[in-house]
Amino acid sequence: MTDAATGAPGAMTAESFARITDAILASVGKVIDGKPDAVRSALVCLLAEGHLLIEDVPGVGKTMLARALAASVDATVRRIQFTPDLLPGDVTGVSVFNPVDREFEFKPGAIFAHIVIADEINRSSPKTQSALLEAMEEGQVTADGQTHILPDPFLVVATQNPLEMEGTYALPEAQRDRFMMRISMGYPDARSEALMLRQRDTVNPLDAIAPVATASKISELIAWARAVHVAPTIEDYAVALAAATRTHSDLRLGASPRATLQLVRAAKVWAALDGRGFVIPDDITALLIPVFSHRLIPTRSSGGARARTTADAIAATLERIASSVRVPLAARQ
Repeated sequence: MTDAATGAPGAMTAESFARITDAILASVGKVIDGKPDAVRSALVCLLAEGHLLIEDVPGVGKTMLARALAASVDATVRRIQFTPDLLPGDVTGVSVFNPVDREFEFKPGAIFAHIVIADEINRSSPKTQSALLEAMEEGQVTADGQTHILPDPFLVVATQNPLEMEGTYALPEAQRDRFMMRISMGYPDARSEALMLRQRDTVNPLDAIAPVATASKISELIAWARAVHVAPTIEDYAVALAAATRTHSDLRLGASPRATLQLVRAAKVWAALDGRGFVIPDDITALLIPVFSHRLIPTRSSGGARARTTADAIAATLERIASSVRVPLAARQ
């Protein structure tokens, strides 16, 4: 790894932040062509210490995006294929009796990595899905009364298929609320799909990716983004948007306080990626749908293709809320 990729040793600066994040975005973009918004969202979740849920039909690059991000960071990576027979202990780990020492010792599960790819998370039972709750919220695993700390930084990138597909289990509200953002990849455009046909017939694009940042450098990026300034009026704006979802007639369940906190955290990273040391209202509104939509429940059924049209209906409701809540014009000192 060169200094051009990782930044010179020492304190993080705006220039080194931009250099490293641009390198990560470019690295992932080599594999995920034509989806810059999805790539940026994945990086935002990593640097905002959140978790990412990618929901879409099979074959559009959900797992490839997660693997490309993992390959771009020189950190430990584990992939868990969620299936109906997967057990919670397979995820978190189990205590095994050691006949030599005559005592139980903890064998860490696949969750013990910097980046964990939870592939097709909604194909496992709710009991197994819940094994991720403590890890995603507190960065630790408790087994047999003992607490085991997960690596830092820690990111879960989960993929899920639409719920109308056979053999899927809906993620419970508490599980969805742990994810900072939910995004959809969508189908590639014709040019990108044709390019994929030519390039991937003989080579795997992941093989060409080399790490451009270490885990310790990612921790420095996280600390830099955390220091981005949020004016009191911007905080009030985020709270007002969340409060509007809790009283809106089209929504049965509004955004939680955790959602408001994660919206502001994500906005800090969004601002830092744009080269600013402060958050503006546009950062909040740009992230409103990916951060809030998967936490909301509409008051009435959308009929037909439920998963897709419900998501569209919630997005439209959030757009109306954003247009109705007063945007702060100047920071309150």
